[in-house]
Amino acid sequence: MNQQAFIALLVLVGLILVTNFILYGIVRGATRGDNSRWMRALRDSLSKPLESKDKSMEELRKKVEEIEAKGEHSKSDSSQ
Repeated sequence: MNQQAFIALLVLVGLILVTNFILYGIVRGATRGDNSRWMRALRDSLSKPLESKDKSMEELRKKVEEIEAKGEHSKSDSSQ
């Protein structure tokens, strides 16, 4: 009984390894070929939210700098 369980476990692990290698080969072949436009499109679509976030953060940074610059001007004007 114990030997049968061990053999079943080895078959299961072997099946998982073979399946992983096959799927790895399929994905690698799909991304390395000339038909990988879908991969570029996926990468571009995933990076767009990050770009818009960076843009909005840059706008916020500029606004803060403007406000700080105005605050410094008003402090120097009031001290004179």
